[in-house]
Amino acid sequence: MSRTTIGTVHGKTGFNNFKFLVEDPSVERMEYIKVWHESDNWILGQVLDLTKKNPTYNSDRDFDPTEEKIIAKSSIIGYRDDNGLLRPPKTPLSPGDEVYRADDSLICESLGIDRGEVYIGNLDRKDLEVNLDANELVQKHCSILAKTGSGKSYTCGVLIEELKEENVPVVVIDPHGEFHSMRKPNKSSKQKARMDEFNVSPKGYSNIDIYSTGDNLGKKLVLDGKNLGPRDIIDLLPTNPTNTQTGLLYKAVKELRGRRGDYDINELIRTIKGYDSKSKWNLINQLEVVADLNLFSANPTPIEDMVSPGKISIINLKGFKPDIQEILVTRLCNDLFMARKNEKIPPAMLIVEEAHNFAPERGFKSSASTDIMRTIASEGRKFGLGLTVVSQRPARVDKNVLSQCNTQIILKVTNPNDLKAIKKGVEGLTTEMQDEIQSLPTGVSLLVSNDIEKPVFVDVRVRKSSHGGEAVKVTKNSGKSKKKSTNKNKNKNKNKNKSKSVSGSGKTKKGTEDFAEEGEDGGLMDKIFGK
Repeated sequence: MSRTTIGTVHGKTGFNNFKFLVEDPSVERMEYIKVWHESDNWILGQVLDLTKKNPTYNSDRDFDPTEEKIIAKSSIIGYRDDNGLLRPPKTPLSPGDEVYRADDSLICESLGIDRGEVYIGNLDRKDLEVNLDANELVQKHCSILAKTGSGKSYTCGVLIEELKEENVPVVVIDPHGEFHSMRKPNKSSKQKARMDEFNVSPKGYSNIDIYSTGDNLGKKLVLDGKNLGPRDIIDLLPTNPTNTQTGLLYKAVKELRGRRGDYDINELIRTIKGYDSKSKWNLINQLEVVADLNLFSANPTPIEDMVSPGKISIINLKGFKPDIQEILVTRLCNDLFMARKNEKIPPAMLIVEEAHNFAPERGFKSSASTDIMRTIASEGRKFGLGLTVVSQRPARVDKNVLSQCNTQIILKVTNPNDLKAIKKGVEGLTTEMQDEIQSLPTGVSLLVSNDIEKPVFVDVRVRKSSHGGEAVKVTKNSGKSKKKSTNKNKNKNKNKNKSKSVSGSGKTKKGTEDFAEEGEDGGLMDKIFGK
């Protein structure tokens, strides 16, 4: 237990925050502290900001350095009452009260970071595990938000690993083909060196299926094309039909249903061709585009095969045009939602990478998949279908979807519009925390969850499996300092000049060996954990 004073409460105090005069210069921003309260015992707080001042400083820069003072601005997190509820103190702290560093046990007890089984990482700058409840995570949805290159896909991989180990089925919408590598263990030497820090070890996962419409990219993904309703068909069309075309579509579907037999898109096209309307041709063209994709069949991939306990199903959309991706996601999400609603599949987590493309905010673009994404976000929790949205542009994700995510994992974000969107959607986010988000190191996140009483900064753990989302190397060499390279070129120029002075001619040719001196860019995760 910490008994060394690091400061004393200073100036006005309230129920939410206070300031203290720092006596230990090693106190850091976002550090957890405690103050003894006469009636409520230990009160947990957190340093939000630090400022220095020296009253002896003048315009001539003549001052006494021993008079320098450090003032810490702190928030009050509170204490646990007899019922286990986190509460603020009943009366304000008193000026002169001593401030101490918080003990690990007080931090865990007050924040509730040790209640679940989904291990995200360690509390930043502390050797304390941060765990979330798997049921809460699935039932109440999750978002992972970060600018490009800050580790959102890596963090998503950590989440998938944890859910799999809790036997939760996971379906991943993977636009860039990043998650197939989870079958292999993490072989990065420097990442493995940090595994003891998180008490994990390398592991490749089985029971992972890759689904694609291509024959050589894994299991064949074919969607159910039987007896689609008018609204289902409209969602699949490249452009919105006119009122007249919509009327033709409804008429054709009604006619086909009256025959009391199964029908598909091709049968729908043949029926519409028989109508006497000039508007039918554009509608037919759009329907033929959908039919030519060969995404639909009377013998679709069974949803029950894709969703089973402990299974990871990765929908590889790499190489498909955005409009085709939307068609696939729209239909697949509809099928998943209805299958879960009718209890044909067990409770599961649906993870959607690049969510701003499949559930865009109004005004940025339109997407056929927006409606079903909103439906899953608002109703999925009732039926046990969880949703995790992953995006580098929070401001461009539909607010109706994002607002339903009760767990938010926010890595580094710097875009002002994205920061504004995060601030609007995150409860308990202080100005100081918003500032901190802009300067987070890669791999450190702000975690907001109903499981945890207050937002906390988490050092995301090392992945057990291999990460497939490393940045592509643009050049073979970019790691060593430019200064060394420049000095080498100078020496080469000197040698070149010497050669000229001796022979009077002769040119040097730069070979590939010259590039090998500059090192390699090991990708995003090497920047976090090393190579």
